[in-house]
Amino acid sequence: MKHDAALDSIDLAILAELQNDARLPNKELAERLGVAPSTSLERVRSLRRRGIITGFRATVDTARLGRPLQALLALRVRPHASRLVDPLRAFVLALPETITLFHVAGPQDLLVHVAVADADHLHRLVLEKFLVRQEIVHLETTLIFKTEHQPVQRPSEM
Repeated sequence: MKHDAALDSIDLAILAELQNDARLPNKELAERLGVAPSTSLERVRSLRRRGIITGFRATVDTARLGRPLQALLALRVRPHASRLVDPLRAFVLALPETITLFHVAGPQDLLVHVAVADADHLHRLVLEKFLVRQEIVHLETTLIFKTEHQPVQRPSEM
């Protein structure tokens, strides 16, 4: 899919700076970019209006919240129909263990990224929250040893 937003070098620099530090004050952002603070502010507003910047958030260390063990749960739902998937998605997103939910194509229908206190907690979550649901016909659990993020997202060059 081709991106539909024309981004120049200043826009790209703003995106890189804010993805590295979303709390960067506008004055400092402008200094780093070599533009006036009013230009920086208007460019950020434009990126938000166009939906390129979708929000600002704090990243939380789940281990420091008492949830050091992370896993991916791959769910197969049958029948794969909105009347079953939509309530299941709402249920999964309401669980405090859920970090991210992906609705995917392929042999699985949903991937759920969870963070829990320990292996017993994960075991109980799978047995008592997921496998009791009749629409889930298959579940695979993959432990996550380490998570690394690409800190700066750029438009496709293709």
